[in-house]
Amino acid sequence: MKEKHILQTEFHGDPNVGLYGVASDEVCLLGSTLFKKYGERIEAVLKVPVKPLSVGGTSLVGLFVVMNSNGLLLPKIVTEEELKIVEKLGLRYAIIESKYTALGNLILCNDKGAVVSPLLKKQKKIVEETLGVKAKIGTVAQLSIVGSCGVATNKGCLLHRDVMEEEMGIVEKTLGVNADIGTVNFGTPFVKSGLIANSNGFVVGKMTTGPEIVRVDEALGFLK
Repeated sequence: MKEKHILQTEFHGDPNVGLYGVASDEVCLLGSTLFKKYGERIEAVLKVPVKPLSVGGTSLVGLFVVMNSNGLLLPKIVTEEELKIVEKLGLRYAIIESKYTALGNLILCNDKGAVVSPLLKKQKKIVEETLGVKAKIGTVAQLSIVGSCGVATNKGCLLHRDVMEEEMGIVEKTLGVNADIGTVNFGTPFVKSGLIANSNGFVVGKMTTGPEIVRVDEALGFLK
């Protein structure tokens, strides 16, 4: 795709790009081992600074970190050295004390709201305080892994193809954007795995088909 707001790629042969990065309208955090090779291209598409980070010694930043323009949430496996890097970003942050560490799979958010997995209902208040938004406990496609089932920006939201009408209504009301369904990487309904997005553009997995990219483009508010 030649559109300036779209980058279709893979990271070291892996099309699951969403596992390695997370973005807001202020910054993109990308796995440290990927930064040198891919950082500049991602920066050109998302139009925000790209910063390297590891979490628990891995580059799976998208799996473990939740972020909007107000703050970020980290799992308890984050190390002291990694925290020092986070602190330099100048963003408000909190460590979620839970046995569920894959926070990226459990929270769907933008700058307007957050939909939080029932697995983290005890942490709902800290999510609200850190991200600076109102949060709602919810599911997508009757699954508690709401973060893996959706990608939201301040312009739109893409959801798992099996999302129920009531669930979509809750997502739209909570996040203040319109939502639509779609897939990535040739039929994967867990769309977070193949996307890094903000209001300026998106990075999508290399296996994603043309029709899938058009649907992502529309759902995230780039096609009017």
